[in-house]
Amino acid sequence: MTAPGAEGPIAAGDEPPATGGVRASAAGPVSASPAGPARPSATGPAEDQPSPPAPAEDVTDRTSAGDETAPTAPADEDTSPTRPTTDETTSAARTPPATRAKGEAFDRGLIAPMVLGSVLNPVNSSMLAVALVPIGRAFDAGPAQTAWLVTGLYLATAVGQPVIGRLVDAFGPRPLYLGGTALVGLAGVLGVCAPALWVLVVSRVLLGLGTSAAYPASMSLLRSEADRTGTESPNGILSTLSLCNQVIAIVGPSLGGALIGLGGWHLIFGINVPLSLACLVLGARRLPRRTGPHAAARERIDHAGMALFAGTLTTLMLFLMSPAPGRAWLPALAALLGAGFAVRELRAARPFIDLRVLGGNAPLLATYGRQFLASTTSYAFLYGFTQWLAEGRGLSASVSGLLLLPMPALAFLVTALTGRRAAIRPKLLVGATAQLAGCAVLLLLGAHTPLWALAALVALVGLPQGLNGLANQSALYARADPARMGASAGLLRTFMYLGALVASVANAAFFAGGADTAGLHHLALLLLGFAAAFLVLSAADRSLRGPARRDVPQVTARL
Repeated sequence: MTAPGAEGPIAAGDEPPATGGVRASAAGPVSASPAGPARPSATGPAEDQPSPPAPAEDVTDRTSAGDETAPTAPADEDTSPTRPTTDETTSAARTPPATRAKGEAFDRGLIAPMVLGSVLNPVNSSMLAVALVPIGRAFDAGPAQTAWLVTGLYLATAVGQPVIGRLVDAFGPRPLYLGGTALVGLAGVLGVCAPALWVLVVSRVLLGLGTSAAYPASMSLLRSEADRTGTESPNGILSTLSLCNQVIAIVGPSLGGALIGLGGWHLIFGINVPLSLACLVLGARRLPRRTGPHAAARERIDHAGMALFAGTLTTLMLFLMSPAPGRAWLPALAALLGAGFAVRELRAARPFIDLRVLGGNAPLLATYGRQFLASTTSYAFLYGFTQWLAEGRGLSASVSGLLLLPMPALAFLVTALTGRRAAIRPKLLVGATAQLAGCAVLLLLGAHTPLWALAALVALVGLPQGLNGLANQSALYARADPARMGASAGLLRTFMYLGALVASVANAAFFAGGADTAGLHHLALLLLGFAAAFLVLSAADRSLRGPARRDVPQVTARL
């Protein structure tokens, strides 16, 4: 997606012409030279084309597929007759409906790198669930120490997703995608060779940063392709992306258990090497190139806002991992940095996160809130229940992984059946209710609970896994500013992993002496509160009534 104000004739979702390109205007053929703006040919005088003067604020020359090309004009003046100048946040956001290339097909070659790249984060998050106990045994570390393996990735992801998403908006998806997936491979090598637990933590931090690029890049590509093809409702592609992310996140523990059974916990790090190579090959071959941003585009990146945002989250999460009176300076520092971040974003001409716009978009804020609540419950169950299976129930890692298989099976079925349905509210209500019921059943578990009952609980929890993420992603796509789709998608993942961080803190607190049944029951009581809040928020959001549609202001995307 073209950054707001970036120079160049390429609109969102368009590829640069191979040889300058030739387009026909209403007055006659027009040839475009890569050395300068479009020039009318002898068969079509420029005077015959209507060209209302552009306001002084918009100094960008943009041409999209299907646009009529403007007459000769200076390079710093926009004279396109079909593109009225708007506020900077919308001028480069998308092609007006009248000028979209109707009938063009979505570039199916993008689907493979989009899907494979976006699942790197959830598969690494979930595979570790069955590896915490064997890693702890290998390094003689307890649950409170191995929890840093979870926290390291989630902290890096929570900070990295919106930051890298904003860079995707400014620089384009391709360079961020390729750089991030290369970092994933390096992190995998480091994890395999790790001689100590702290090296594994560093590897997980690098994994978090590397996997932060693919999802916002994928959402940005989806947005630009929808604009290029004139697709009003790309539910099929959006559903595919959501389906793969949700299911892979649940398949992760089973895959992790199988890898541990084959060659030990080292393999859950080593598998990132071939995955990274596959992403690099697919990304290099299929992701579209775009004109590099000029100095003006780089200046629009709010470096100070990004730094304050990262500092606020980091200090707050470091305190939550080990709360103690002697560490009270951490939340105080987080509050100070947070206040500085708010002041900076309210005063910045081009903020990293526009707090005014975000504060006025209640449906988007509600989406972020639901994502946080649902993710906290989901990840706390995933890690807490899996650890309890190993220690409280006495099952092996491979058996625990097999026992979790009903969860991805039902999640896959539910997502496949409901993915193309536009209605969001019914999915959230059913998902929240099932999540609440699953947390209540945790209170009934004991050391002798039969395996069939455990499998039934896992299947029940698979229902919200297939509904909640899909519904929240659809709500984001409907409400987010298309010019900042990368940052908005990254922020959705931030709230997801903030929930995961809170879940890891809860697990560390309740399982400090081991993952026994009493700790599981205490964890279940906390999760009941989160699940109930999620249900109330979903039921109270009136913007979810009826199918999702693009009835929001022009600065937001439409589904």
